[in-house]
Amino acid sequence: MTTADFTLMAFTLCNSLRVLAYVPQIWKAAIDDGGAKAISYTTWTLFLISHLTTAAYAVTNKDDAALALMFLMNAAGCAAILAVALLRRHLHKKSQSRTRAEIVTLKLRRVA
Repeated sequence: MTTADFTLMAFTLCNSLRVLAYVPQIWKAAIDDGGAKAISYTTWTLFLISHLTTAAYAVTNKDDAALALMFLMNAAGCAAILAVALLRRHLHKKSQSRTRAEIVTLKLRRVA
């Protein structure tokens, strides 16, 4: 096995496993009752853009559809994490607003 074969195999294995590694992050964000505050929009957006530009590079400069597909799958994982985090934050803010409104209503009832 040549060095080039070994590095290709290691690259393929690591990137294939990375696609699976998105699942626990998506799950944690999906069940987080605190609005998925630990998810950094900046970090995951940068990862998303990086994967998309690498996929474009693979197609345009290397004519390598398999490499492009691998990075598009990584981009999909990043997009899923961002989408779930956005949804959880929206739902969290909505529930926080409702809770605050209920507290104000209860306080007003006590005063009246």
